[in-house]
Amino acid sequence: MANPKTKTAKRSANAEITTTTRPKLPGQVVLVMQGGGALGAFQAGVYEAMHEAGIEPDWVVGTSIGAINGAIIAGNAPENRLSRLQEFWHIVAKGAAATASWNAFGLGYLMHKLATVSQGIPGFFEPNPRAWLGGRTPLGITDASYYSTAPLRRTLSELVDFDYLAKSDTRLALGAVNVCSGHMHYFDSRDDILSLDHVMASGALPPAFPAVMIDGEPYWDGGIYSNTPIEVVMDDNPRRDSVIFAAQLWQQEDKAPHSIDRVMSRYKDIQYASRAESHTVRQQQIHHLRHIVRELGKLLPENISASPEAKELIDWGCGTVMHVISLQAPALEGEDHTKDIDFTPNGIAQRWNAGRNFSRSKIASAPWDQPVDPIQGIVVHD
Repeated sequence: MANPKTKTAKRSANAEITTTTRPKLPGQVVLVMQGGGALGAFQAGVYEAMHEAGIEPDWVVGTSIGAINGAIIAGNAPENRLSRLQEFWHIVAKGAAATASWNAFGLGYLMHKLATVSQGIPGFFEPNPRAWLGGRTPLGITDASYYSTAPLRRTLSELVDFDYLAKSDTRLALGAVNVCSGHMHYFDSRDDILSLDHVMASGALPPAFPAVMIDGEPYWDGGIYSNTPIEVVMDDNPRRDSVIFAAQLWQQEDKAPHSIDRVMSRYKDIQYASRAESHTVRQQQIHHLRHIVRELGKLLPENISASPEAKELIDWGCGTVMHVISLQAPALEGEDHTKDIDFTPNGIAQRWNAGRNFSRSKIASAPWDQPVDPIQGIVVHD
């Protein structure tokens, strides 16, 4: 990693940072965001609801568009986060302006899709002319893509304050996969100084976008390996009581599709929902066993529990409780397998509003205040 620092050194400037007063929650607040392109406007709405309730995340975890939204949130002071998110989504919606005149003929969205594929998205990506040389042309790992993400690099350099992130108490973890090893890696501001390259790597979805080099190794979008970054929170060490706001963009369940378009859409949902539910169930089982180990340790006589052997085994136990607030983005009327490139102002507004309104309702119900069985480690609030 480039320029690693210890946690103590990184936090030396904390006195300069102001934090937002928030309601008392039972543990650290974690905001977890999947990848999903234009669907990420839902995540921005989730954050808006949290922000207006005075709930700022202690830890943001993101992959792909979730990494972009996450970097904008964690890389700005709380009072600037929402306006920076609004600016980003306003920039990427500009490309729809040129196709708006086709709305009168019912072709606005079709023309937007054609323009996105042929011209890219302002402030995000643009065609890579070298790709026109053909699929077999050796372009190099950082140029072998249909589009260039140079516009996104310029956009994020204006919207994310990496100096602030380096000294902030808000932790940021970004998921990316090593192209050569095929292993998932989370770049974590708790342990390292994050840069624009780390955000770009997490959003480098092939073959559309090029790989990004970090410490001499190429990285792609973590969503191609696992689009469920919630797992890194549950595997964290040391474990902490947590309230996890999990913004999920893809439909885990749906009706059987009856057309090729619907088959393609359902295929994408299943692929990128990425076993979110099964991951959580597995973690529930693991944390449940840790709680059982803790309770069994209490039953041991003192002369046994005090032995080094017993202490080592008892240390596998855990008493932390993690509340998972499941925030599922709704399917919009008429959407299809191209919904993740729907950067039209209307599409963005609908998803942003859905995220804000759904999250407002969840926050108002405060499910984390419900009684919890002490043997449970992870409580999912659907």
